[in-house]
Amino acid sequence: MKSKLKGKLAIFDTFKTKDNELTGEAKRQRAIITILGSDVNPIERTRTGISQKIAKNHQIAWKNIYSGIFRDLDEILLPMEIAEEDGRLPLKRGPKALQEKGIPYYHLTKKGVLVGLAINGIENMPLQLKEFFSKSVPEEEEFEKILTKFMTTSPNFTYSIFQRYVKAFCENKINELLPFDLAKLRDISDENLIIQKEMLVAFQKFTTQEKNEAVTFLEKII
Repeated sequence: MKSKLKGKLAIFDTFKTKDNELTGEAKRQRAIITILGSDVNPIERTRTGISQKIAKNHQIAWKNIYSGIFRDLDEILLPMEIAEEDGRLPLKRGPKALQEKGIPYYHLTKKGVLVGLAINGIENMPLQLKEFFSKSVPEEEEFEKILTKFMTTSPNFTYSIFQRYVKAFCENKINELLPFDLAKLRDISDENLIIQKEMLVAFQKFTTQEKNEAVTFLEKII
């Protein structure tokens, strides 16, 4: 299915010579997903509205980025079912056909909310996580309780899990985002996850004194 798409989800793409700097396409797609996942009025969730909002934030002319926004929506986010049409706004001017059909505005699908969990930061995670699991299917429910707990006790760890999961999809290491199944990460070598698991398992075996010593040690280096 993904091979038939004209584009790709590029939210983690970086420049070849600057591994830590996101490409313009990555930033643009992230901005679209963030806008569609926020509680803004329908006008701001049309192609023009999205273009104007992003342009305002970057102090550029919205018409200069409209074609990129159009392409990201029509060739990537909509075909991949990350976003979908949420309704249409009536037009009072312009071609009669457009007045009759109206201008579409969009919102995130469940898959889109999952992608948003990987890019929108820790501060937005509680509401997004609640929204995502409100639409869960039975095989996803086993992850809800533990991730909700981790969200309050280890937000950075929880955020990193969503980042790794969605990034694995973007890199074609996971075929489909849904149903949400973290077991898909098991076959993907991730040094950070391996270290985190090793630390957690070791910590469980420590005595109370050893746990306190370990925490003191980590506080000195982190």
